[in-house]
Amino acid sequence: MLYKSDSFEVSFLKENIAEFKFCVAGSVNTLSQKTLSDCAAALKELAANTDIKGMIFTSDKEHFIIGADIFEFLPTFTKPEEELVVWIKNATDVFDAIEDLPFPTLSAINGMALGGGCEWALATDYRVASETAKMGLPEVKLGIMPGFGGTVRLPRIIGADNAMMWITSGAENRAADALKVGAFDAVVSADKLLESSVSTLELAIAGKLDWQAKRNVKLQPLKLNRVEQGMSFAMAEGMVMGKTKGHYPAPVMAVRTIKAAANCTRDEAMAIENANFAKLARTPEAAAQTGIFLADQYIKGKARKFAKHSDVEIKQAAVLGAGIMGGGIAYQSAYKGTPIIMKDIQQDALDLGMGEASKLLGAKVKRGHMPMEKMLATLSKIKPTLNESDLQSANIIVEAVVENPKVKQAVLADLEKNMPEGTVLTSNTSTICIDLLAEALDKPENFCGMHFFNPVPKMPLVEIIRGAKTSDKTINAVVDYALKLGKSPIVVNDCPGFFVNRVLFPYFAGFSKLVVEGANFAKVDKVMENVFGWPMGPAYLLDVVGIDTAFHCTGVMADGFPERMARADKDPVTIFANEKRFGQKNKAGFYKYETDRRGRLKKSHDETAIELLSPITDAPKEFDKQEIIDRCMIPMINEVLLCLQEGIVASPQEADMALVYGVGFPPFRGGAFRYLDQTGLANFVAAADKYAHLGAIYQVSEQTRKWAEEGRVFYKVEG
Repeated sequence: MLYKSDSFEVSFLKENIAEFKFCVAGSVNTLSQKTLSDCAAALKELAANTDIKGMIFTSDKEHFIIGADIFEFLPTFTKPEEELVVWIKNATDVFDAIEDLPFPTLSAINGMALGGGCEWALATDYRVASETAKMGLPEVKLGIMPGFGGTVRLPRIIGADNAMMWITSGAENRAADALKVGAFDAVVSADKLLESSVSTLELAIAGKLDWQAKRNVKLQPLKLNRVEQGMSFAMAEGMVMGKTKGHYPAPVMAVRTIKAAANCTRDEAMAIENANFAKLARTPEAAAQTGIFLADQYIKGKARKFAKHSDVEIKQAAVLGAGIMGGGIAYQSAYKGTPIIMKDIQQDALDLGMGEASKLLGAKVKRGHMPMEKMLATLSKIKPTLNESDLQSANIIVEAVVENPKVKQAVLADLEKNMPEGTVLTSNTSTICIDLLAEALDKPENFCGMHFFNPVPKMPLVEIIRGAKTSDKTINAVVDYALKLGKSPIVVNDCPGFFVNRVLFPYFAGFSKLVVEGANFAKVDKVMENVFGWPMGPAYLLDVVGIDTAFHCTGVMADGFPERMARADKDPVTIFANEKRFGQKNKAGFYKYETDRRGRLKKSHDETAIELLSPITDAPKEFDKQEIIDRCMIPMINEVLLCLQEGIVASPQEADMALVYGVGFPPFRGGAFRYLDQTGLANFVAAADKYAHLGAIYQVSEQTRKWAEEGRVFYKVEG
């Protein structure tokens, strides 16, 4: 044994080749501050050992290194910028020490090499990976950028354009793609990884591979002339600004860092990265996006606890209704490995559902992400049927028929009567109270809501709705199934609209009031997209959701909350619903839609929509951007606060992740409660009071007012 610590051990693997094996306690290897400190000491000692002629870095786990220990590093981000620069330089010195070892080095990458793990591999001379390996720098998703030399080494290894694509997207890159651009030197089967790594290193030691020339490229300026630099960096920054609309400083800073260091040596470039990383780490966007990461870990941990206590083994699922949602649920279940029966009363619907699954899987085959054999095997896990008796084998049934309480009650009652003892029954309803549906059941304890979001394959959230009589056993089983689907389940208590739709419809109501008062809905959309950061403004979102769906849901919410959510006398949604302008589904709503060359719907101005709204709207009026934001967002955030106060949602973390994953709340704002913390609850109350005369959706509760007076914050500030 050459060196041993709690996180790694170093010993001779073969003759004079040393193996530096990461073996961090736990299920994955991460880089903690203690690990980096131990590595610094070890590397100094190993560099002086003349018996070592080459070194391979390996992992004893399923993955190589998945990055830095973000839980440990986050408090450091609150330090003054000057201290942060010193801290990050101490860390990058460790990676420089790897690169400066007096013998060739190689990373044998199995599984994931992400963030700091990717940067560790970049510091070595060679990288050999297994076929299932993935490599990437996801730091921008946390509102920061690579800080352990990623902006310095990656452009010099795979070229500036490729590096900027990797870094600004934060994507995980498959082994074959990483090999194409030169991030990996070789890709082999997992059982050949160590053997191939040793062979590569032996060639370097023997002088048959010029490892010093390969290393020297990373120590020098980028091989781009001034003209090439100008074109490359201008294009990259323009693309990033186009995608982020200026809301996310991290990818822009990453591009500018690479640009600033283009003509620098490694040490000069590293100093630029150190300084810019420190600036980013202290931004509100970094706090919000790292907050999302922590909240995501929180909801996943809570879900795993529910699932751990499940005593229902889900070997077979079933979905009743082969419409858009039912077909999506069937696809997702089969794709993630749980066989599913798709039941409908019409063969055409079943054909449509199977066709959709085939299309989704076919796209994966076309992109090279799935072999044809797996596609066929996945499709075979979906059993379309017209026979109710086929449901007998299901351990869990998801009802996904039309959003009508009487129809759902009848279907659920029939299912309960015929299904085997112990089968879990759920309803994919978006607004109808679970307790109302449960009235039709003899055993409501075996029933709960399972609200999927459309499109099912893409939307990560599933709301699990607990009724008054729902048992813990049922909740545990349904959460377990949602996790098996690869979803992020959040358990909420029952009320009309549950959590997500309950808070979304006051947002739509605030928007509608603006339109009635003369606001141009397209301008409102632009403000909510370009200034606040929503992926779609409210008019566009209503078209995507479906005007008919929104009209129906508005009625349910009005019945449930008549004081705050009564249907307005002058309502754009009602106008369009009566005119059968249902949005994207029939290509006419607030906007008109045409199919482009790629088969995607593209919206455009529709004068007919303006004319239809004219009888209920005031003369055109310009509104200040902040007023537009306040009048749309205050009703939503007000309702979010009420949901926490009433126990509909259990925590700020769950509320924020439901909004981010369910309706696309801007991640750089971190969710509603993170947004409140950054703006100040007292400031929110003052803004709400300014518009209190507009109705109950703008009027804060006494509890909210009390919290504001107490200076309530929803997330603890580390430091």
